Amino acid sequence: MLDWNNKFGRVAKKHLKNEYFVWLSTVDSTGTPQPRPVWFIWENDSFLVFSQAKAHKLKHIRKNPQVALHFNTEGQKGEKRLIVFLTGKATIDKKCPPANKNRAYLRKSKTGVIDLNSTPEQLSGEYLVAIRIAPAKLRGWE
Repeated sequence: MLDWNNKFGRVAKKHLKNEYFVWLSTVDSTGTPQPRPVWFIWENDSFLVFSQAKAHKLKHIRKNPQVALHFNTEGQKGEKRLIVFLTGKATIDKKCPPANKNRAYLRKSKTGVIDLNSTPEQLSGEYLVAIRIAPAKLRGWE
């Protein structure tokens, strides 16, 4: 269980609530990290991400569920040097309802869906695999 109650934990928790996306890094078959930005919500002490069924990240997670996540630093030049890294285990959540049935996910992704000229139903039809990421370690600095 992570400590969200110390000074850094409280700052990191704000990112979970306020950030639109997080960088998810999986590891490919050659051992090379593969970072990519993903939309997420923080739910049940885990990150919930939806993926396309044929995305490489799913193959990576099935072979090696250990992942890393990080948020962008604030400011164009990193002048506010708040760095938040999390590591943990990713699993495919086959019992998760689709994205268009998750109110919190819809509320958070609404602008992105509109920007893509899409609908929640189209989003759910394309991004139909739910990934849960349970963070085990939190580190960083400010």
